[in-house]
Amino acid sequence: MYLDSEKKKEIFAKYGKSNTDTGSSEGQIALFSYRISHLTEHLKSNKKDYSTERSLKMLVGKRRRLLDYLKDRDIARYRAIIKELGIRK
Repeated sequence: MYLDSEKKKEIFAKYGKSNTDTGSSEGQIALFSYRISHLTEHLKSNKKDYSTERSLKMLVGKRRRLLDYLKDRDIARYRAIIKELGIRK
């Protein structure tokens, strides 16, 4: 599997407050970004996989809502995570 528990812990340790802090907005945004990049690569070779395409759109929406939440609450953290992940609006 592309996303095991060790990879999740690594993502949360790098972007969250700790490797067990799975609720932080930055950690969740980073995890969604990792999953989005994986699904994007999958769709490049499987163009007619419509269920995966729908899942990708839903993930992008979830990430966008979390980014909007973070932008409203703390603009400095928002700018930091955008810069670190290389996400554009």
